[in-house]
Amino acid sequence: MKRLLFTFILAFTTFAAWSQIPDEDDIIRKTMDTSSPYYYTSLMMRYMNLDKLSIEDYHYLYYGFAYQDDYRPTAVNNALDELYAMLPSINVETADREQLENLILICKEVMRVDPFNFTALNMLTFAYGAMGDKAKEQAYYVNLHGIMETIKSSGDGRSERYPMHIIMFSHAVDLVSSMGMASQRAEIISRNVEFIPLVSARRMPDGKKIRGFYFDYSRIYRNKPDDVTFKKKRTWQFNGLKPREYK
Repeated sequence: MKRLLFTFILAFTTFAAWSQIPDEDDIIRKTMDTSSPYYYTSLMMRYMNLDKLSIEDYHYLYYGFAYQDDYRPTAVNNALDELYAMLPSINVETADREQLENLILICKEVMRVDPFNFTALNMLTFAYGAMGDKAKEQAYYVNLHGIMETIKSSGDGRSERYPMHIIMFSHAVDLVSSMGMASQRAEIISRNVEFIPLVSARRMPDGKKIRGFYFDYSRIYRNKPDDVTFKKKRTWQFNGLKPREYK
């Protein structure tokens, strides 16, 4: 079986240099103000309609989702399990139109629970490209990298003081994987921050070596029911990296 997935992920698109640690008061105010360009209902509609968004738009879109009724980070995503089960059967060179259309439907079901799911966005990019719809292929590609850059711009991730901020656990390990780095199981550092150690230390462009990345996961727990525990047996895989568990 040919290995599917994600060879084009490494070619990161570059947005204008911009970084912003999420300011909760600012996000709430701007995403709930109907006169704001970042009013959430309009912003999400633009995202789903594949309209062109700025990096600022992605910032309010991603972090603003944590204040929406549809934000359920502890919810079971059955469509995602169905997607994972389907992936091994897909050959990137021989997938037929019916199979690709089914893949698209499943990915869109996944996004009902997690609109920013890396696997779904990546497979939508693949599916539309394989069907010859270059406009949608490019649009989903840009959306995927817009979300990636938003997370990366929220902190350098090299210390507990300046973690990258996520709204779903899977987004952290997926981001590390997308950079071509093999990671180990996450370590809880505090009530708000986890550390994802790398299998081996990596030298960054500035010459400094790092042994892993820090992520702020606090949004996930803010409205967590007492009887909910986190355990994700599978997540987005990149170039053969092993799945990740959260318990």
